[in-house]
Amino acid sequence: ITGLAGYNICIVSGLAHGLDSIAHETALQIGLQTIAFPGSGLSRSVLYPKSKHGLAQRIVESGGALLSEFELDQPAAPWTFPQRNRLMAGMCHATLVIEAEEGSGTMITARHATDENREVLALPGDISSSLTRGPHYLLYNGAHIVRDSTDILEALGIKPRDSVQSSMVNSALTQLSESELAL
Repeated sequence: ITGLAGYNICIVSGLAHGLDSIAHETALQIGLQTIAFPGSGLSRSVLYPKSKHGLAQRIVESGGALLSEFELDQPAAPWTFPQRNRLMAGMCHATLVIEAEEGSGTMITARHATDENREVLALPGDISSSLTRGPHYLLYNGAHIVRDSTDILEALGIKPRDSVQSSMVNSALTQLSESELAL
């Protein structure tokens, strides 16, 4: 996500523990908009997960949003997560799958994205891990491979620009002597 800083991109995720909250936190840190879809209503008494209430507040304070189609006081339930995944997939231009077991909610999101003619992107991983079975299945079936942020930008039809910082570093390196470069 850090390679997406400075682009007009919004990170959408589910506010859940793990990669969802990491995506929201990173977006906030680098100044990207972020939208969270909890698997519950938006009332503080039912907002799920409770441990992410602070993150939810920071998202809203930063100009992002919490969205839910559920009644305000709808607690999280097994059926609410697949239903909210449909909304996430439908509002995004692309869905990136980093980890997903077969039959997981993440794979449901990827299926919804495909059904809505959205791009599906996947990060390859350790072939012996059950958490990479989903991304590998998607890659086998034509998802865009993601090796770095440039792959995400290209899948979104955004031309990556040269990093000012990397060109400054390269410029500085050409001005160093061989003894300085050896350090």
